[in-house]
Amino acid sequence: MPIESTLAGRSADLGGGFVVRRLLPSARLRSVGPFIFFDHFGPVTEHPCDNHDVRPHPHIGLATVTYLFEGAMMHRDSLGTAQLIEPGAINWMTAGRGITHSERKPETLKDATFVNHGLQLWVALPRDLEESEPSFTHTPAAAIPELTVGGARIRLLAGELLGTRSPVKTPSPTLYLDVQLAPGGACTLPIDAQEAAVYAIGPGAWVDGAELAAQSMALLTTAIDADSSRQTVLANSGDKPLRLVVVGGDALDAPRHMWWNFASSRKERIDQAAEDWRAGRFTPVPGESEFIPLPER
Repeated sequence: MPIESTLAGRSADLGGGFVVRRLLPSARLRSVGPFIFFDHFGPVTEHPCDNHDVRPHPHIGLATVTYLFEGAMMHRDSLGTAQLIEPGAINWMTAGRGITHSERKPETLKDATFVNHGLQLWVALPRDLEESEPSFTHTPAAAIPELTVGGARIRLLAGELLGTRSPVKTPSPTLYLDVQLAPGGACTLPIDAQEAAVYAIGPGAWVDGAELAAQSMALLTTAIDADSSRQTVLANSGDKPLRLVVVGGDALDAPRHMWWNFASSRKERIDQAAEDWRAGRFTPVPGESEFIPLPER
């Protein structure tokens, strides 16, 4: 599957000097499969004096998918969930009709210096599930399947690959891979998805014979005819290990409106969610007294 286009992403400051690399959404590309948001944060060294906590805030119509390469954070939500997020685990929070959550430095690391590095992605819920009941599911690192394909070690975070399926349940066909290549390593993957993209964490990445810059995303073409192959070749030309992330799945069942932390197939639903947050109608996170105010449009 050759590259159709590439995205360089942009920097976004989440507050307190915590800067992330944001690939989705962009003016050129709003989504890849069900993925409507793609943030890469770190590696950043957290010191005891740093305060990068994300105070309680709301979501509707989507699922947040948090995955760490290094570090830790504490997730709390309005369902009463309190989950320590650690490297290698998948933490899938379905907002549905509405949820509130916070992400803070764990108490055990308040006085420590450590590195945080990972991804936060959002998945648009199918239209018939946009108003579903909110939920949270933690899949520990030990439960995520690992495959060796050519010169790659692949963690199957969601979806199916080469007959193996991830235990992470998704509301629509979804593919999410953590691919690790040794220096000079390569692999050929069957990417059976309506839409798919590859993100390079570091330098040295090649996708189907084309170089992909670090912290850039390659959108794979979906124009596959009967004589073409859905095989994608990933390679590392560098002298250090390389990590790549593959995301994709079925295309959205309808365009999505997005504003702040809200997503919906109906614009008026976004407006209602904004008013509900302003008026304090979302269920609060137990034990939390802070919150992020509704921003100006």
